[in-house]
Amino acid sequence: MTGSDAGGGPDRFLHEADPATAPPPDIDTSKPHPSRVYDYLLGGKHNYAADRAAAEQVVSILPKTRLGVRANRRFLIDSVRWLAKEAGIRQFIDIGSGLPTQQNVHEVAQEVSADARVVYVDNDPLVLVHADALLTTDNRTIVISGDLREPERIVNDPAVRGLLDLSQPVALLLVAILHFIEEDEVAYSCVKTLCDALPTGSYVVISHGLTEEGREDIDEAVKAYNRSTATTITRTREQLARFFDGLTPIGPGMTHIADWTLGDDAALDHPGDTIVSIRDRSVLRDIAMMCGIARIDR
Repeated sequence: MTGSDAGGGPDRFLHEADPATAPPPDIDTSKPHPSRVYDYLLGGKHNYAADRAAAEQVVSILPKTRLGVRANRRFLIDSVRWLAKEAGIRQFIDIGSGLPTQQNVHEVAQEVSADARVVYVDNDPLVLVHADALLTTDNRTIVISGDLREPERIVNDPAVRGLLDLSQPVALLLVAILHFIEEDEVAYSCVKTLCDALPTGSYVVISHGLTEEGREDIDEAVKAYNRSTATTITRTREQLARFFDGLTPIGPGMTHIADWTLGDDAALDHPGDTIVSIRDRSVLRDIAMMCGIARIDR
């Protein structure tokens, strides 16, 4: 990728949104929803006019929004592949999983190890409908309705307990989800509760919007997003570093996405990758996002 094509225009992996997608009758498509806005920005088809309008409003303020979404997805794929391949993790909980798209967590993990088990958690009914359809023949992957603000309900859900062995290491994926919890202490408490429920040797994966001094465009984009859909916030580097308090950082720990690495980036690429590899770090400098992996050691 070069700087000239990094602005988020159409490319070979993006698809046209499908305006004819028929929603379940109990889903209100007149209001945008975060998972469908994200789906549209990633090039998916499970979104509606309100979602596309909300997304384009943000893009008009932050032209590199699509690049940021792609970089975030790439971070997720690389993290899951490394956890399955290098750390030997065979159990994953993906909270705020969003709509199925290319290279879902279970697909990436099970490509490394066929016995990998994945729990998707989301509170969007449309996500549950599409995920259920996708997973009808996969008995190692489930989707449950859940909310990050209720972490105890997630880890104690009978379906989760039935699929995962919580005495063995688990990878907890909190990718682009914590910025929907406005209250800092609530966000920290949710992460701690989840970590406390997982055994030694488990991992936590986080990405989150970053507050950067002097970036009025980011502030305006956040305001535009909040006017149309669920409230989101950004946090400072210091605030984001707190999510890894008491944990062992892997690689650079919580860092700007342009600086995040697990060593040999090229080794994480795969011939079947459908999300464009973003290895030119210079084009990521304008993306207001931090991310990282940490291990639970007790």
